[in-house]
Amino acid sequence: MKTSVSLAERARTAELLAPCGSQAALHAAIRAGANAVYLGLDKLNMRVGAVRSFSLADLPDVHRICQEAGVKLYLTLNTIVFENERRQMRAMLDAAAPHIDAVIASDWAVFEACRRRGIAAHASTQLSCANSDAAKFLLSQGIRRIVLARECSLHEVSQIEQAIRPLGGEIEVFVHGAQCVAESGRCFLSHFAYGASANRGVCQQPCRRPFTIIREDDNEGSPRPRAEFAVGAHTILSARDLCSLPFLDRILKAGASSLKIEGRARPPEYVTTVVGAYRKALDAIRDGIWCKTLADELVEQCARVYHRRFGLGLFHGRPGSDQFTDNDENLATRQKRNVGVVEHDYPRAGFVQIRVQDNAFKIGDTLSIQGPTTGEVSLSVDSIRHDDLVLSEAVRGDWYTIPRPFRVRPGDRVYLIRPVPGRHKQDVC
Repeated sequence: MKTSVSLAERARTAELLAPCGSQAALHAAIRAGANAVYLGLDKLNMRVGAVRSFSLADLPDVHRICQEAGVKLYLTLNTIVFENERRQMRAMLDAAAPHIDAVIASDWAVFEACRRRGIAAHASTQLSCANSDAAKFLLSQGIRRIVLARECSLHEVSQIEQAIRPLGGEIEVFVHGAQCVAESGRCFLSHFAYGASANRGVCQQPCRRPFTIIREDDNEGSPRPRAEFAVGAHTILSARDLCSLPFLDRILKAGASSLKIEGRARPPEYVTTVVGAYRKALDAIRDGIWCKTLADELVEQCARVYHRRFGLGLFHGRPGSDQFTDNDENLATRQKRNVGVVEHDYPRAGFVQIRVQDNAFKIGDTLSIQGPTTGEVSLSVDSIRHDDLVLSEAVRGDWYTIPRPFRVRPGDRVYLIRPVPGRHKQDVC
């Protein structure tokens, strides 16, 4: 018999899964309200070419941090695995097993190795699971969670979830971030163009570049000019970034139990901003106060950090031809400028001392302090002091103390966050 679950309960129990490409991003995700984080090591993960991945030696400390915060830790071991890499893959799993809650994988050799070691395994979106028969087969192999193909509509998510719920299966979906033109990521364009395979974590993103079309039978001996056509920059293969905030309640109604944010290559302020927005959304849905006004506010919040033009993905139907962007530039409504470095932090007084090495800042400005242990701390400057002097501006070449909401550490970097002139939030469409 089908059990009805209220929307408020779904929001309360839904897992908010955050990307983690650095120690700073890890702390930022936890402080912003993530229930779980996912990261890769320096081998066999889909972002190995894009971020300074964690090492096996980092895992015990990362695991401790997550355990203390009540946050789950998932390891992405999600590339294809070649014959000569099987021993390395197994050794990674042996070393990682005590420190992780699950492995996200796409290669069947990894699933089998996880099964033998008693490690929970989640099926990556790269398996392109898009129907309930495939989902049931994955469950029959001991896989308990499935990251559905990104081509699935909300209706299909609901149908698959209803089919596997009695079997104890869970559904995870991406809710925010960059989208591959191949959707579920099985793309060979970078491999063909540069010998750098997306399926090995080293995609060069040729899809994000402008293209020129050349008529093949035109050559140097032809009496007519060579025909070349420059295709509009970034409009042919480059997909919009996904933002599901306007319909997050519908994703929950469809039965997704884990909401995944893309962005392991993004900086800590991206993680803080986006994870924080989705945490506010989930809490509002749980409390019955979710509305369009709040959704719009949270979209604006996400628009402050790096993003391409926002789109709805394929949750509302295929083929999604309107989900290609006409502009591949960063459309963030806020820009980050270097200020300097933290020299001292005073925990009892609640102040931080900053050495201004570059951009000056003044009362009313927003600063972002980032570090491997601090994560990301954002604050609005309401007081500036130098010794006994109370000032309205901090200028380059000296130190200043200002109040801060959370503890920071010497050596943390300090950035000035300001609006980008003339740039406004883009609608999600």
